[in-house]
Amino acid sequence: MKILILGAGKMGSFFCDVLSFKHDVAVYDAEPKRLRFVYNVQRFMKLKEIEEFRPQLVINCVTLSYTVQAFKEVFPYLPAKCVISDIASVKTGLKDFYEKSGFRYVSVHPMFGPTFANLSNLQQENAIIINEPADSCRGTDKTGLKFYRTLFDHLGLNVREYTFAEHDETVAYSLSIPFTSTLIFGSIMKHQDVPGTTFKKHMAIARGLLSEDDYLITEILFNPHTPGQLKRIREKMETLLSIVKERDSAKMKKFLDGVRKNIE
Repeated sequence: MKILILGAGKMGSFFCDVLSFKHDVAVYDAEPKRLRFVYNVQRFMKLKEIEEFRPQLVINCVTLSYTVQAFKEVFPYLPAKCVISDIASVKTGLKDFYEKSGFRYVSVHPMFGPTFANLSNLQQENAIIINEPADSCRGTDKTGLKFYRTLFDHLGLNVREYTFAEHDETVAYSLSIPFTSTLIFGSIMKHQDVPGTTFKKHMAIARGLLSEDDYLITEILFNPHTPGQLKRIREKMETLLSIVKERDSAKMKKFLDGVRKNIE
């Protein structure tokens, strides 16, 4: 298959490495310096080269805030039958965009990233494929879905298929809660001369999160489902605060037992 990857950042380079040995892969990036770090692929800096390449699949790996813009930029140079796809962590507005684009599409979310995941060993990682039914809309392209299912299975990922709405709800739980907890931890931070092991682990997570793009963090927290999760955090914080103030050992034991049950 002829595959065009938009963006030669960390995830774009990852997909180049993964796909270049079995497919005819090209990568386009407006920043020539980024193309120095991709190999075994054709490197494009001009849109006309995309037209001549005639890709069958486009994988959009640019920064979240430029996802739609990048698509619009290359649309005039794509064959009509080309399947377009994204790997964005936030899918807000993408369903409507895809339906109006006129192209076949598939949307995926690798639930791992270059900050924490070991990209050479993804056996314990997860991925979501959007499988939007074609009832009142175009729906997910089945050829594109099969491509990503085969790829993710090959990488050993645990794969789940959700609709756009189900994806947003899942992300609000799996990303908004840890993002919020980490941001609260960091917001009350002060220097420690002798930090404990747990403290240092939390600090590593906080630094990793804050190395991400501000737009990505913001959009994940602005997910319509996030306020409900934040309310749950607030309620649990109030419960824990009450237990601590009362120094109630029995209630603390019950609280800890509940936490252990949740994380088993």
